[in-house]
Amino acid sequence: MDNIKAVIFDLDGVICSTDKYHYLAWKQVADEIDVYFDEKINNRLRGVSRMDSLNIILERADRTFSQEEKNALAEKKNGIYVELLDRMSEQDLSGEVKSTLHTLRDEGHLLAIGSSSKNTKKILRRIGLSDYFDAVSDGTNISRSKPDPEVFLKAAEMLSVSPGNSLVVEDAKAGISAAAAGGFLSAGLGEASEHESVTYKLNSFSDLIDILN
Repeated sequence: MDNIKAVIFDLDGVICSTDKYHYLAWKQVADEIDVYFDEKINNRLRGVSRMDSLNIILERADRTFSQEEKNALAEKKNGIYVELLDRMSEQDLSGEVKSTLHTLRDEGHLLAIGSSSKNTKKILRRIGLSDYFDAVSDGTNISRSKPDPEVFLKAAEMLSVSPGNSLVVEDAKAGISAAAAGGFLSAGLGEASEHESVTYKLNSFSDLIDILN
């Protein structure tokens, strides 16, 4: 579509997947404080900030945790997670994603990352995309996580493009809510495709090429 000048991608679950590393890190923390945690609960954490994720996990705790304790647990989880990210490599970037990104760039679209993760730049470096995007807006430059649109609004600002001329690509419903709140067009993968506000439903990442042409 002619009016879409930029594409802003969520990172985790869209460009690559670090779900298993988040799960392993949260599972270790939950086990240490004797709180039940499984894959179903982990699914509720997708697209949610670290502290909000911890609060979801602590719903099953049999005692109340102070803010100081919560901060320590969140930091412990992040430390475990960052170490696990060292296992990532360019093999974690699928051929479909890589070829689609190249096609969109060749067609003249601006490309950006809009992720709540504070580890975005490390992940991009591990999968070989550290210098690939025109802008990276992540957890290091925002104060409000999705479903607040701040991360996408900052990405659009970095690109000097209006939200109405930008397409957000997400796999989490919180991300589609954020896109809608910011006035962005959106494309949803997986559960995000079922969101009532999603503009385009994607069956696969490469469907973006057809949408944008």
